[in-house]
Amino acid sequence: MKLEIFRTLWGYRGSWQQALDEARAAGFDGLEARIPEDAGQRAEFAAFLRRENLPYIAILFTSTPVLPLQSATPAEHLTDFADKLALAAELQPRFVNVLAGNDRWPLAQQVDFFGGALDIAARSGLTCSFETHRARSLFNPWLTLQLIEQLPDLRFTSDISHWVVTCERLLDDPADDLGAFVERVHHIQARVGYDQGPQVPHPAAPEYAAALAFHQRHWEAIWRSQQARGYTGTTLTPEFGPDGYLHHLPFTDVPVADLWRLNAWMGQTERQHFDTFIDQQTSDQS
Repeated sequence: MKLEIFRTLWGYRGSWQQALDEARAAGFDGLEARIPEDAGQRAEFAAFLRRENLPYIAILFTSTPVLPLQSATPAEHLTDFADKLALAAELQPRFVNVLAGNDRWPLAQQVDFFGGALDIAARSGLTCSFETHRARSLFNPWLTLQLIEQLPDLRFTSDISHWVVTCERLLDDPADDLGAFVERVHHIQARVGYDQGPQVPHPAAPEYAAALAFHQRHWEAIWRSQQARGYTGTTLTPEFGPDGYLHHLPFTDVPVADLWRLNAWMGQTERQHFDTFIDQQTSDQS
């Protein structure tokens, strides 16, 4: 199985070309970014992706990014989903990473919503991977496992850092069986969370070694599952970001780390981690 690592453009303010040059220099393979809303920008981005022969993962928010409009109904989310999938198709993405729904809906509404979303995704012809994210429908593992019982065809983007902070603990208790979820993960967003936040100040810091190790065990479980499902390739996006995720020094508003260096470190570390994982798998089979 081959690993492809994507650079997130979340919080990035430079040019697409500069982002790509930096990403390739750091050993990344593609870009993960929101679908440009403006038709002109979308056409320019599509031309850029074609010119560079660049793998691209599209990010789609139902309703408004990042928090959904609280008054928006499931039906309105579904209409928005269908409309935005049509825009995503113009960019010919590898797949679409979807931040869907609202955490306030009861389970019955969530089931109806995701049933409709699966139908819309199938008609679009695009692969859709639904991301675990606070404030959205997949904000905690227990609701997600209940959804899987009724909608086993769902496929997921695992950003387990959100679940760690939602549950206020690393999900490593023997009772925390996430197997049904792991078996349906399509894509990994590699950010390290901890019990009081979705993003550690730096994943290399020794005080967060236990959090990093937990996340890496989770990613290994996903890779093993993907191998068993016949995946020949897997994708991972280091996703350390701004917007309150990145820690700042009090009174100065100075960030404690550089975002790109955090993500580059995560990408290079996970490349080594994946290679070690594959070597171990090969050794165990020989």
